[in-house]
This record gives sequence, C-alpha cells and structure tokens, in this order.
Amino acid sequence: MPSDTIASLRRRVAEIRWHHTMDLGGGIITPGKDNTPRKLARLQLPASFEGLTVLDVGAWDGFFSFEAERRGAKRVLATDSFVWQGHVEGAGKQGFDLVKETLHSNVEEMLVDALDLDLEKVGTWDVVLFLGVLYHMRHPLLALQSVASVTGKMLVLETLVDMLWCRRPAMAFYAGSEVAKDATNWCGPNPAAVVAMLRTVGFRHVEIVANVRPLPFRVARALWHRYKDGQQFWAGVRTDRIVVHAWK
Repeated sequence: MPSDTIASLRRRVAEIRWHHTMDLGGGIITPGKDNTPRKLARLQLPASFEGLTVLDVGAWDGFFSFEAERRGAKRVLATDSFVWQGHVEGAGKQGFDLVKETLHSNVEEMLVDALDLDLEKVGTWDVVLFLGVLYHMRHPLLALQSVASVTGKMLVLETLVDMLWCRRPAMAFYAGSEVAKDATNWCGPNPAAVVAMLRTVGFRHVEIVANVRPLPFRVARALWHRYKDGQQFWAGVRTDRIVVHAWK
C-alpha cells in the first residue's frame, strides 16, 4: 500500500468511532472497543466457508462479514439497522463502508432489523451469524424465530448470559443500564434458556461450544471493569458470554 494511501486511510480511520478491532493492512488497526480477534477465536467458526452463503445479522463494522468472505464464502450479506441508522452515539455505517472500500470486498449489505428478517426480504442462507445481538432484543424469542426462518443449515450465536446459578431456563430483564452501563441491553437469558429457545424455534441440534468461564475469572474481570469503567461489580460477576452452534 503506497505511503500516501496509508496516510489518507489513517486519517479516515481516526474520524470514525469503531466497535470492531480490524487489521486494514499497512500497519493500520481500527481502535475498536471490542477485542474482536479474541472473540473470533472463541466462536470456533468453520475454517472454510467455501461454497456456502453467509448472513451476518447486526454487522456493525462488518468484521465477521469480511472474515466469512475471506474464508471463501460464495456470497455474504451484512445486515444492520440500529447501528447503521445512528442509534448508537457517535457510530453509524461509516466504518463498514470504509472497510469494504479498503478491502475491495464484494460483501452485500442491507438495512434491515433482526425482527424483520424473513424469506421474502433476505432469502435463506447456509450459515447465519447472530453475534452480540440477542441481549439487545426486547423480544428475544421472536428475534430467534426470525433468524431461524432464514437459516438453511447452521446458526452461530454469541450472547451475554445471566442467572448462571439457575439450571432451569430463565431470563433476567434489564430495565435500565445495570449491565455494562448500557441501556440497550434488555435481557440476559441463562445458557439453559438459550438452548431451549433455539430448540423451540426449530433447531434440532444445539451445542454450547464456548461456555461460561469460572467464577474466579468473572470476579477478576468484574473488579477490572469496576475500576476502569465504573461498572456494577455484581452484574459483572453474575454474567458472562457463551457461543452456541445450532443446526436445522
């Protein structure tokens, strides 16, 4: 990449509020709040998407859309609504657009809410990525039903979970910003609820591939975020994140 191109790209990157941490080449890495490479390792995605179609729901900056393309997917569709329409302060679609331009990507894009996904709008996709979205849904089961309706083979779901002490399917409701100081977090299902909801909407085989971390890890993480961001300590202890693979 020519030096003047790198300088221009660096300036454009600096003007955007990034969520995903992405390597754009030329030594330029987007300053995303999310440790996306670490999350990618935890997702345990197939090494190759060759011959498959992939739908990324809630794409934001598009890291996972472009990663699916890099892994050989024959077609990728990135969808978003909440972020791309500017409902997250300082964020929008600028990051996605810049990465797509920089990578000369063929990833398709559509402005559509997760609850509005259906066969007529987007068709069926072999693999659907539903990452970091479920707990932002006011109607989580309905959202999973919409996602299931456009999943042809496999769903990869990553989500926050709560009520970890409860073995029965259960879900916490967040009326404010008690979790991560983020008022867009609405619900925290426990792992049993995630599995049960996925089976309810039609997935025959459901497997948690990355489960809740041990209590000492969650305590240490909660202390760190309490010190760094002023987040609620007990909310950090009682919650974690899981990754689920589900097949039709």
